[in-house]
Formats: sequence, C-alpha cells, structure tokens
Amino acid sequence: MTADVLLDTNVLVYAYDPRERAKQRRALAVLRRLVAVGQGRISTQVLGEFCAVTTTRLRPRLTPGEAVHQAVALAATWPVLLVTPFIVFEAARGVAQHRLGYWDAQLWATARLNQIATILTEDFADGRVLDGVRFVNPFAAAFDPARLG
Repeated sequence: MTADVLLDTNVLVYAYDPRERAKQRRALAVLRRLVAVGQGRISTQVLGEFCAVTTTRLRPRLTPGEAVHQAVALAATWPVLLVTPFIVFEAARGVAQHRLGYWDAQLWATARLNQIATILTEDFADGRVLDGVRFVNPFAAAFDPARLG
C-alpha cells in the first residue's frame, strides 16, 4: 500500500481499548506506521465518532476532556478531511445504490471524493472494492502494518 489511507473510527478506538489487547496492539502498530510514513487521513466524522464512542462505550471511558484532548492530538497528527455537502450527497447515493448504512456511506464518500483509494476498517468485507475504494481490515490475520507506505 503506497497511497493515503482513511482511518475508520474503530481503528482509533481500539488503540484506547484495553479490553481487546490483540486489537489494541494491532491498532497501535497501524497508527505508529501511518505516522511514520505520513499517509494516514481522518475525517471530521471520525473525530466526532471518536469522541462519542470513547466517552460512552469504551470501558474504561475517557472523560469528555480526555476525549477532546485526544481528538485534538489526532487532528494534529493527520490531515482532517471535512464532511462537505457533496460528501453528504455522495453518501446518500451510496445508501441508495450500494445499500450502505448512512455513516458507513459517509466514510466511503469521504474517501471517494478525496481520491483516497483505501479505508482501514473492520466494518466491511476485507478487500471489498466499491467504486474504486478498497476496504482493508487492519485486524485481519493476514494484514501486515509494515505494508503501509
């Protein structure tokens, strides 16, 4: 993998989740690698979901202040892609034509309209390609973070 990749929220959340040690280790390895090669991207959607999930579903939860502090650090680490009206319209097309759930469609639309060919996520079938965007599960046994960059 040699191009930019868009990170889904689950990759970021697992980095903070001590309940899933294997996934936490993998998420941290992926994030470290993306920092090293400078190819990670996040979106405003992902930042918002990160704050929501880490303060409500994560155990132990982050405080709202901790979540904001971490979100600011993430935004300082990688370019943040804005969710624009065009992304919303493309996401709606993804819902209608590809039967995606809206939030998954918005992530896909963000990658597609920003010409990012890969999304790292565990929420889609590993290797699925949808209108030029490939979904890669960084928690799959065959995935090697060293391939990034």
